Amino acid sequence: MTIRHILSEIHRQLAGLYPATEIESFIRILFRHYLNMTPAQIHLSQNNELPAAIGQQILTAIDELKKYRPIQYILGVTEFYGLPFTVTPDVLIPRPETEELVDWIVHKYDRDALLSFVDIGTGSGCIAISLAANFPNAHVRAVDISGAALTVARQNALKNKVKVNFLQEDILKDGLTGFESDSLDVVVSNPPYVRLSDQQQMQPNVLQYEPHSALFTPGDDPLIFYRRIAALGIKCLKKQGKIFFEINETFPAEVADILKQYNYSDIVSRKDINGKWRMVSAQR
Repeated sequence: MTIRHILSEIHRQLAGLYPATEIESFIRILFRHYLNMTPAQIHLSQNNELPAAIGQQILTAIDELKKYRPIQYILGVTEFYGLPFTVTPDVLIPRPETEELVDWIVHKYDRDALLSFVDIGTGSGCIAISLAANFPNAHVRAVDISGAALTVARQNALKNKVKVNFLQEDILKDGLTGFESDSLDVVVSNPPYVRLSDQQQMQPNVLQYEPHSALFTPGDDPLIFYRRIAALGIKCLKKQGKIFFEINETFPAEVADILKQYNYSDIVSRKDINGKWRMVSAQR
């Protein structure tokens, strides 16, 4: 089977299921993963024969994509903020808008500063590990309710050769146990913020495969975690410490109001690269 043949087969089988631009993205990801090829190399090598085993792996991946399984779960890996991450169905797939949240923090502080971070709802560990990689002198802790997610996050910390202290906590019930008052420079969180009533609007690759505990809020309250984390931040942040949230694009004003109710100052909302309100920061 030639590269030209497999490309034609990918387009044929996925046409009508995904937009053409997304199919091209799948091709780039698959060929980089299995053959370490760039788009230019793919274009120039279309008459080359594919090793049979790799051709079969790509065809198997296509079968999974036809079931709307996310490509990151098919391959078991993804990239986030320039770093490699293992992903399994126990963790949410890291999103580009979360990279923008990390980038906001990275450009806010001096790389060599002695900072103390906590990432609440860490999942794969993408936020905490990216911060640890960019702030080598920082003390980084990360919290999640899921032991299975923390297993993946610990693997990712080892993969990226950074030190993060991972803690299993249910912040709605227990808060942040063991965190001293006025001890943190930064609290950051991309918490669950989707209501169960919004399921009908979600794509099948998200709804069927990604962990519901990382997506949906209990009690159909999309702001419950923001209230809780804002309260914890007031206790644990140093004076002038900062809180950073990824948010549901529908509720920037409501999240800002919560931060005002807890007497945060310097509240700033930001749009992502697609023009959606996705980030908020504030200062204690």
